[in-house]
Amino acid sequence: MLLAVGVAVLGIVLGSGGQQPAGPPAGTGTERTGPLPVPPVAAPAAPSPQCGALVEALPAELASGQARLPRRALAQPAPPGVLAWGDAQHDPVVLRCGIERPAELTPTAELLEVSGVKWLRIPGVGAATWVAVDRPVYVALTVPDGSGTGPLQDVTTAVRAALPAVPVNTGG
Repeated sequence: MLLAVGVAVLGIVLGSGGQQPAGPPAGTGTERTGPLPVPPVAAPAAPSPQCGALVEALPAELASGQARLPRRALAQPAPPGVLAWGDAQHDPVVLRCGIERPAELTPTAELLEVSGVKWLRIPGVGAATWVAVDRPVYVALTVPDGSGTGPLQDVTTAVRAALPAVPVNTGG
């Protein structure tokens, strides 16, 4: 039941024609321990060599304010290209590699450049999903509100190191 509600909320929050953010809704505190269930979404490039290289480059821990978030185990079967970080005191940060181009990525979309990586912010309830849009695969990072900039900065470092920059495809 909780998983079904979470999947429904994800579809409503993102509102992007079937696209869903990188993970379960953050801020609920209901999935802070044990293997994290991550619902599948369309991620055609998740099994790609590029996503494999990124997964290898990602850190075992992410900064979040004064805390260090360890990598979380995922409930099986876990979708390919998915990683999560968090602990009993912090809602999960979830990364998905290889997702489809987000519908929100339009010629007028506002992008934020962090250390040479261009990100599209998709706001949600209790969390924001950041999508790296200038790499050969799209990478989504869902960060709970109140996590600070550490998760985005740490993941940006890995994205920049593992994936070459490409022109942004706004579909326009």
